Amino acid sequence: MAKKKGVIWIYLVLAFMLITGLAALAVNVNAVSKPDKNSSKQVYPKHKPYGKGIGAKPGRVVWSHNSKSVNWNGKGYWWKTGHFNEKVISKMFQNSIASLGGTSKAKTGWQKLFQAQNKRLGKGKRKYRKGEKIAIKANINGSGVFDDDNSGETKMSYTNPVLLKVLLTSLVKDAGVAPSDITVYDVSRIFPIYMIRMCTQGELRGVHFVGRNNGVADKKKPINWSYSFRGAVNYLPTCVTGAKYIINFANLKGHSYGITLCGKNHFGSFINGNEMRPPEGANLHQFLTMDKMKVYSPLVDLMANYELGNKTVLYMLDALICAPSEGDDITGSNSKWKQSPFNGDYTSSIFVSQDPVAIDSVGADFLMNEPAVTNNNSSPKNNATVENYLHEAALVKKAPSGNIYRNGNGKKVTNLGVHEHWNNPVSKKYSRNLGKKEGIELVKVS
Repeated sequence: MAKKKGVIWIYLVLAFMLITGLAALAVNVNAVSKPDKNSSKQVYPKHKPYGKGIGAKPGRVVWSHNSKSVNWNGKGYWWKTGHFNEKVISKMFQNSIASLGGTSKAKTGWQKLFQAQNKRLGKGKRKYRKGEKIAIKANINGSGVFDDDNSGETKMSYTNPVLLKVLLTSLVKDAGVAPSDITVYDVSRIFPIYMIRMCTQGELRGVHFVGRNNGVADKKKPINWSYSFRGAVNYLPTCVTGAKYIINFANLKGHSYGITLCGKNHFGSFINGNEMRPPEGANLHQFLTMDKMKVYSPLVDLMANYELGNKTVLYMLDALICAPSEGDDITGSNSKWKQSPFNGDYTSSIFVSQDPVAIDSVGADFLMNEPAVTNNNSSPKNNATVENYLHEAALVKKAPSGNIYRNGNGKKVTNLGVHEHWNNPVSKKYSRNLGKKEGIELVKVS
């Protein structure tokens, strides 16, 4: 009898352990599925908006997210065009341009963007005129890094080919730009041949591509830095100096130095004696590895340059599939983000703005609060100093470093855009979203 009671007691204990274990598992599952605004530490110090917003809608950053834009099983090369729904991405981009211009259609949206750009330069609210050249700075950093391989067959990140095609198509069909007046460039890398072919066919026939294999330095246009340091003389390519407008088409991703967004994208916009790595030839990387605030940043000089930032009509972040770092292979696991609204899926997003400081501020918030980035890249994790250049840019009139930034042509720069951080990682609201007159406005469209 005692033996039977002992067996019954053991069964009761096991049953209790099973029930409590399942209950704990259920609680844990619920905890994971519901985002907690306190789950992500706010690494960046809170502060009021720095600087003044610019653009057709000052300080506006438009974020388009649609999970149907990406359909990749995580195997093989991420960039295969069959992994992306061009029709969906086209709609996302057109809706983004319309919203950025404060209109309902991409055609009128582009007009508003060109008018705002010309007004900012004191040229009145004039529209785009036929024959004016446009140079698009792509980010081909992960392709043909150390050699002249033009296959694009690498798992590292570079400009999404489908999104590039969508941008070019919109410029031609919605903005009325002739393909022959458009140049896509990155003079530090080699463009994949498949990308060139798909973006120069049909209605895009005539679009030019310029890489390090065919980039030509404009020896009359050296980059004049506003801070004295040793390095090679850097020249802008003729495709930039001959353009009326620039589109800064960057990636949303981490970097071995922290983050890389629109500001750093122009590290591929100049030519010097170091053909493979112009930024190293220019001795620029020293300023990105200090892990300090209130120090000079060459990124601000590039943002302010009269041939680069001053000509930019549109800033873009390709966030369809994001990499933890520029040197990492993109896999199905390390490119799926945990924060809302991604919740374990690809980012499937596009960001656009006319404010270079605002769009990089938003990008910095997304990257710093994403475990898929910080758990796979220790450089940005809990490292608030990666925003040094944003403070320098937003407070450029009186930069924290004490450096006087000029536009590369002798003129002191007084405003480059607005910088702040969102209220929390769940609602992702900025000052203008909360009814304030100044700051960033993050507008979400599908």
